[in-house]
Amino acid sequence: MNLNLFYHFGRFLLLMRAALQRPEKWSMYWKETLRQMDAIGIGSLVIVGLISVFMGAVAAVQFAYQLDGQLVPRYYIGYIVRDLAIIESAPTITCLVLAGKVGSNLAAELGGMRQKEHIDAMEIMGVNTASYLILPKLVAAVVVIPMLVTLSAFIAIIGGYLASVPTGEITNEEYIRGLRAYFDPLNVQIMYVKTVVFAFILTAVSCYQGYYVKGGSIELGKASTNAVVISDILILLADYVIALLMTS
Repeated sequence: MNLNLFYHFGRFLLLMRAALQRPEKWSMYWKETLRQMDAIGIGSLVIVGLISVFMGAVAAVQFAYQLDGQLVPRYYIGYIVRDLAIIESAPTITCLVLAGKVGSNLAAELGGMRQKEHIDAMEIMGVNTASYLILPKLVAAVVVIPMLVTLSAFIAIIGGYLASVPTGEITNEEYIRGLRAYFDPLNVQIMYVKTVVFAFILTAVSCYQGYYVKGGSIELGKASTNAVVISDILILLADYVIALLMTS
């Protein structure tokens, strides 16, 4: 088991070294990067928006319940929703969801190309398939996913507002006061560091799983499943390490 883990880790590093090489033709890579940006970004807007509004709403409702009968000021609801969205829920939960949606799609796309021998045909023509097929996906994910996470944090704050102000939990002034209270710019830095790392993890792991698929449809399904599971585990591990390093 340990030898198998080292084998996959070494092969992953070799794939990333090949993928990060200088492009042969910039125009081809640029077009593919734009296509991936559209698929990852625009294609994920609806699911990210729905999840984010409910993340903010649930956080507001739960914290309002915890404050019931306590001496803590009610405006802390806005404060907690803001920091929870920025530090944790927006980067981590959004990327966990994208690992399921985007990651499985990337693994299936590359796995299908491998099974249909499209990758082999491109290699015969002298194309660096690792770079052409993976690098645009990595660039697109690292650029677009932070935008999605920023939007997620904003929508989560709106969701918290909709769940607490119209229902009479707190007033509009109290919620806005909570949003402005005790703001630390470091939290935004943590959010973007997490997001870039998570975007790289979910894209690179998914591409690795799809690029080396062997067999038929059963193996392709296993590769897509492994891409999601391994990405989620590594994202949670990276979440802990980044939080430990940037908040200690």
